[in-house]
Amino acid sequence: MNGKEDLSHLKNLVYIYENVLNEINVGVQVINNEGNTIIYNQKKMQLESMQLEDVLNKNLLEIFSFKNRKDSRLLQALEHGTVTQNAKQTYFTNKGKEITTINNTYPIVKNGKTIAAVEIASDITKFERLKQNVLKGGNTRYTFESIIGESKAIKEVIENSKRATRTSSSVLIIGETGTGKELFSQSIHHGSDRSNKPFISQNCAALPDNLIESLLFGTKKGAFTGAIDHPGLLEQAEGGTILLDEINSLNPALQAKLLRAIQEKSIRRVGDTKDKDIDVRIIATINEDPIEAIANNRLRKDLYYRLSVVSLVIPPLRERVEDIPLLTQKFIEKYNYLFQLDVRKVSDTVYQLFLEYDWPGNIRELEHAIEGAMNLITNETEISYRHLSYHFLNKTRQGHSSIQSTSESSIKPEDLTVKLKDQMEQAEAEYIKNVLENNRNNITHTANILGISRQSLQYRLRKYNIKESL
Repeated sequence: MNGKEDLSHLKNLVYIYENVLNEINVGVQVINNEGNTIIYNQKKMQLESMQLEDVLNKNLLEIFSFKNRKDSRLLQALEHGTVTQNAKQTYFTNKGKEITTINNTYPIVKNGKTIAAVEIASDITKFERLKQNVLKGGNTRYTFESIIGESKAIKEVIENSKRATRTSSSVLIIGETGTGKELFSQSIHHGSDRSNKPFISQNCAALPDNLIESLLFGTKKGAFTGAIDHPGLLEQAEGGTILLDEINSLNPALQAKLLRAIQEKSIRRVGDTKDKDIDVRIIATINEDPIEAIANNRLRKDLYYRLSVVSLVIPPLRERVEDIPLLTQKFIEKYNYLFQLDVRKVSDTVYQLFLEYDWPGNIRELEHAIEGAMNLITNETEISYRHLSYHFLNKTRQGHSSIQSTSESSIKPEDLTVKLKDQMEQAEAEYIKNVLENNRNNITHTANILGISRQSLQYRLRKYNIKESL
């Protein structure tokens, strides 16, 4: 072959090599004798969420960080001729992403001199995270530091909860579904002197009455067919705390038995004739107004008084909208970690939608909305309107006929949301002002007429500066 044919043949080989490297399902990276990356294939880019221009011809230590220089298998291969096979390695990109791989690393030697090093990597990051979650047993330890929020409403509840850690009095936590009642329960337990003892949680609505009684109080051998001596949850929580979730789901007879156990500090197993002393702190939750539950015979009045030595009311998300940005960012970070994404924020449209939505499912609903959106994201760094689920968007559109009748393709959501927001806020402010004036500035009466809580009304008064104009 002449020179032109040799050059053409060489170019074809390079083209073929590049295509093969980009098609194989392992990451390949090669550094030269100066530690600069000279080969970086498509799979390695996906694994590390990097672009070719971010890495190619740049020094390895400028782009990736290791606990120690010796932890870089590539550098060990280049500098010491070390061959590594099927070895796990964890490192970070300069964007802060943690990567865990199984590597085969080799020096490339020519005429007795190492001129480069190659690393072939298989991604096991997701497997490592899954393994860590399994080892933890799914038993998340919530503390007060786990509670996200800077609003006055949530800070007040946190302070009251911290005071409750000083005693062993019963606690009743009142809050809508999804407001974080169990998070507060665990935080109280872990902040108390019972923190080194068991914390047991039981949803009272999860089991039928005959099973929940045996589960809570235990059984005596022979009490019924197949019964054995078995301690109940109240015994198992000895010295610690038991959380009874949805206490209003217990039938009146079981509520009476629980009341006796709290008063006497003792329990009697099903089928037994003897009482057993217990030392357990009771924390109960209810997802409705306890006075309404009493009126409708879902909660015994005497049990309510016994449980509510300390009462904590967790505000719904619609009454602490100023916490939505913090919560949104927290959930984005959580699912970035779980899904290995690089989402950084929500769009202005989505952000405004989150602020205006009523959130009947509260924080849990916000988390699910973000999780659902991030399931639809590929390489984007922003959650946009089109990533939100149809189910969620359909709920947010209720009462907004102008949105329902408009297609997203004909009008940009950004334009529509801003115009609608201005109109709604103006109308809302004017209406609140009129109702407040008609009620001679009585906050309670005005809130009742508007069908919202005092806290929600006060938030709107501050938002629209209505008090100053009266």
